[in-house]
Amino acid sequence: MVKLYDTESKQACGELSDAQFQVLVDSLEEESPTDNDYYVNAETIEMLEEEGADAGLIVVLRAALGAREEMEIRWERS
Repeated sequence: MVKLYDTESKQACGELSDAQFQVLVDSLEEESPTDNDYYVNAETIEMLEEEGADAGLIVVLRAALGAREEMEIRWERS
């Protein structure tokens, strides 16, 4: 399992299965091999959904983003 956190507020955003997390790894850009955060906005979530991402992943990301236009999420393995 992988836990997601809002880097700004430090609040937990949700948990992802390893398979759900792998979709993020495969779809989003990492700045370095040790990078543990991702930039997310509504367009990112729509792209993931259009590519067939798991509905649970989409729900977690939409809930985390809320009414904001963008955010950065940090992840850690639990």
